[in-house]
Amino acid sequence: MDTRLPVGLEPIAEGAHARAIGQPKDACPYPTGSAERNAWLEGYDGTPSEDGPNIPMPEA
Repeated sequence: MDTRLPVGLEPIAEGAHARAIGQPKDACPYPTGSAERNAWLEGYDGTPSEDGPNIPMPEA
């Protein structure tokens, strides 16, 4: 059985794990400006970097 995460999710999981074990945010192993670094930081912070503000839904 293959237990690996899909490629796009690996850096996110790595970032979340790094935070959980107490590593500093600057421990990210990916180069500045890379998609992997952005994903790792999203995992570390627990929020997607492209997540916009919550806007109230208009009532119907």
